[in-house]
Amino acid sequence: MHPRKQGDLGEAAAIEWLTRVGANVFVPLFHSPDIDLIAEVDNRLLRVQVKTSAKKNQAGHFVVQICTYGGNRSWNGLVKYLDPSRCDYLFALVADDRRWFIPIQALECRRAVTLGGPKYSEYQVDVDRAAAMPSLDSTALPGGCPSG
Repeated sequence: MHPRKQGDLGEAAAIEWLTRVGANVFVPLFHSPDIDLIAEVDNRLLRVQVKTSAKKNQAGHFVVQICTYGGNRSWNGLVKYLDPSRCDYLFALVADDRRWFIPIQALECRRAVTLGGPKYSEYQVDVDRAAAMPSLDSTALPGGCPSG
């Protein structure tokens, strides 16, 4: 799946979950380098960065990249790390539709977070939903039939 489409699915999943749990969700009008969404919960504004991943490590856990290496086409050697002073939560969506909502202060990493094992399991959300949803790796919807 194209990375931009995968990112769009991640943002849509975050908006859906945040709305379902009672948050008002706002999307920045133009590109924001530090946050993808703002959620209002109990009169408090939460800055949310959304990340997705379909990559697994040898243990079968998902590796979610949380830093950015330059631009799309060339890398100038600069690495942009997730800044705890500019973001409050990480919403992560992985290929099997599992989701996490992790306070930035709880992250013990700078480049990538590994999800699916015991670490960060307390921040997993929508546990019952994951088994019923299509994967980020899907090329067609379940039951779908291409027509011509």
